[in-house]
Amino acid sequence: MGYLICVKCKSYYKLQKGERAKDFVDYCACGGQLRYVENLDIVDLQWKPVFISKKITRREILKKKIQSLRSIPKKLKASLFSFWNNFRGRFQRPSYGNTYYNSPYGRGLGLESIKNELNLNNIRWTTVIPVALAITFIFTFTQGIFTLLIFVLLILMGYLFNERVLGIKNSLITGVISFFLGSLFTGSFLYLIPLTLLGAINGAVCGWIGGYLKTFRY
Repeated sequence: MGYLICVKCKSYYKLQKGERAKDFVDYCACGGQLRYVENLDIVDLQWKPVFISKKITRREILKKKIQSLRSIPKKLKASLFSFWNNFRGRFQRPSYGNTYYNSPYGRGLGLESIKNELNLNNIRWTTVIPVALAITFIFTFTQGIFTLLIFVLLILMGYLFNERVLGIKNSLITGVISFFLGSLFTGSFLYLIPLTLLGAINGAVCGWIGGYLKTFRY
């Protein structure tokens, strides 16, 4: 059967029946390299028996990976559930009669407050039109990374308003106008409606991001 010895710390491990030297780690706990010997003739009384750890087999590694993969759905489910609760909590603000909850950064995004904003009132045209023209220019004449300026401008639109609903509303209108004009100027008539809808979606999302970023000021 033989022995595994470490000259550095003067320790040894006697292999048991069925055990092989290659089944064990290559280094002792002290950092010294283990060596295999058939016989052990101990003269120095300082030599002591120790326990040597075995190497992790491929089967054990595969088993751990399978167990890890099995735990992913549970962890993913818990993460999604937590994300949904946090996300839903941001959109649900308490209301009192017809007066909606006002946070330091503006009105909450309750369903009733959104319904009340389904009109063209409170549109800051002096800001919407210049930004829409700038986005139209970027949409029409630039390519590549410069198109990211479109999203920056739409986020800025949402950031300019104290009330998040108004920021989303103005950013959405800006996105609709700019993408509509951009599709006309680029000759994308077949994609006129899809691009306009895309502008509305981008405007709403970026406007919400801008309003959210403004919360860090308080």
